[in-house]
Amino acid sequence: MGIEQWMQQAQTVQGIPPQQARFPFDSIGAVLLEHQRRRPHAVFLISYTEAGERHQLTYGEFAERVLRTAAFLRSWGLQPGERIATAAHNHHDTIVQYFAAWILGACVVPLNMSEEDSRLRYILENSQARLLFCRQDYFHRLAAFCPEGIEVVPVYEEEGHPDGFPALLRRYEPVAVPEGNFWEQEALIVYTSGTTGLPKGVVLVQRNLFADGYEIARWHGIGESTRLMCVLPVHHVNGTVVTHVTPFLVGASVVLNRKFQTDTFFQRIVAEGVHIVSVVPTLLAFLLEAQADPLDALQRGFRHLICGAGPLTCELARRFESFYGIPIIHGYGLSETTCYSCFVPVDQSWEEHTHWMQEYGFPSIGLPLPCNEMAIHDSSGAELPEGERGEIVIRGWNVMKGYFANPKANEEAFAHGWFHSGDEGFFRTDAQGRRYFFITGRLKELIIRGGVNIAPLEIDEVLAQAPGVRAGIAVGFEHDLYGEEVGALVIPHEGASPEEILRFCARRLPFYKTPKVVLFTDALPVTTTGKYQRTRVKHLFERWRRTQFRPEDLGLWEVLL
Repeated sequence: MGIEQWMQQAQTVQGIPPQQARFPFDSIGAVLLEHQRRRPHAVFLISYTEAGERHQLTYGEFAERVLRTAAFLRSWGLQPGERIATAAHNHHDTIVQYFAAWILGACVVPLNMSEEDSRLRYILENSQARLLFCRQDYFHRLAAFCPEGIEVVPVYEEEGHPDGFPALLRRYEPVAVPEGNFWEQEALIVYTSGTTGLPKGVVLVQRNLFADGYEIARWHGIGESTRLMCVLPVHHVNGTVVTHVTPFLVGASVVLNRKFQTDTFFQRIVAEGVHIVSVVPTLLAFLLEAQADPLDALQRGFRHLICGAGPLTCELARRFESFYGIPIIHGYGLSETTCYSCFVPVDQSWEEHTHWMQEYGFPSIGLPLPCNEMAIHDSSGAELPEGERGEIVIRGWNVMKGYFANPKANEEAFAHGWFHSGDEGFFRTDAQGRRYFFITGRLKELIIRGGVNIAPLEIDEVLAQAPGVRAGIAVGFEHDLYGEEVGALVIPHEGASPEEILRFCARRLPFYKTPKVVLFTDALPVTTTGKYQRTRVKHLFERWRRTQFRPEDLGLWEVLL
């Protein structure tokens, strides 16, 4: 079977190909017109600046801005299938620009402005973006990252600026929404944040947004009266799909924050009547560290936290849920599957919820969403039975169109008619015969010591409980005797002792899994969505590659602060 057939099969769910998928609307534009007609005065988007300034758009106001922006884009001759890029951050103008492109059947390439200029330049060149919306914050970097030939639209920060975005839009009359089915029109190219090699462009079509968005809404009970809050960056699918596309599809509302802040997190939830927030595990740790006052959020209507996109340990989940009493609805997905592919159920009893979050060494990522299937495969593509570890594979309507202009990556990712996540996991079956999935870590991050595979997350779990550890990760480093050996990178509390951390780990782990070296640091390497980048710090352990560690040794350490 050829790669085209494999890719088609990977976009099929329960034998139903994507061409037979059915949604209430034919395009993002059709949804916008429905909201404009039915709920023009209902609030859609509330945004806060970093300084706490509040801005609000009703569905009617949002629709007008989107359609004026679409008229501006059309004046540049933008055609369906062409691409615009955004050098931006969390701001209501950024969301308007996304939707304006989608109305016309065009594609958005969001730039992560925390990346280095060379990487941004590669993305703009590789994606063949035609036009770039650039916010004022990033004007000074334009010459370094923007290739010649790309038209730049400056977006000024000041709302009243004579050349600002709102002033620009007033020159254009709202465009008529194009008719037709846009399900297969490209909507997003999101570039992966890998630490080695060139980033890969994940191509998502409007069908992907519909499939994942509607299922996320159904799973979490999101409807017209629901309000979500976004604290994650909108250049990533979590910030875009979960907290903007999903509420938009069902007529709900959003509170968009410039960035996450512990001191305003619960204040804003209570003040704005928020029901659900999507976070990453790192943010849970920040809230616990700050002991942020929840302000009786649960009693005021807050429901739960969606949590994924990073390594959640049982210990962090236990501590957070014990301290706050707020349920963590853990889930899993990738940019390649639009966003989420599975969640633990929302309607479980606390006892059942705790069972799946605590009893298997890793918090469960839950049950597959109906828009996709999940399985555990070995390296040859054979399905593995319950409890055996292998690669998490996914197929369904939310699986990407493919990697942009990268046939080799597509051949590897879609082998055997499934999307290969690159993540290791397993499943357990409940009394109803449903498969609860678990993730144990990235296959490429597995520590292979003397031919034995070790999941770093298992060690992270122990480090999280060790005395004096604020946060810590396991790192596999090159070792002459075993190929790889286990180290730990730790953010310590004041007075922490590397010896005590090593002893604690040694009492709870077999010797081959126990860290042999503890390094202290003031920051762990993470992406903007909270995923640990273990491979970036392997070199810190270089000096111990020839050291032979014995069970009676306490280990070696070095303070990096």
